[in-house]
Amino acid sequence: MTPDKGWQRRFDEPIPLPRGRQLVTLEDAAKYIQKLPKADQQLDEWQAAVEALLLSSSSTGLPCLRASAS
Repeated sequence: MTPDKGWQRRFDEPIPLPRGRQLVTLEDAAKYIQKLPKADQQLDEWQAAVEALLLSSSSTGLPCLRASAS
């Protein structure tokens, strides 16, 4: 898989996080969301983010994100 496809696809601009960290790829964002408390993951804005990640990555997506996005 090439770096610009699937979960390795990079954002046009990294997403800044607290303490100087950044989300650089779709995979970084997916892992970040997975580490959020379950109640936060269920908020509409995070559900929308999951849907956007799935659409941006591939038709299959990560199984654990597909399940939480349902």
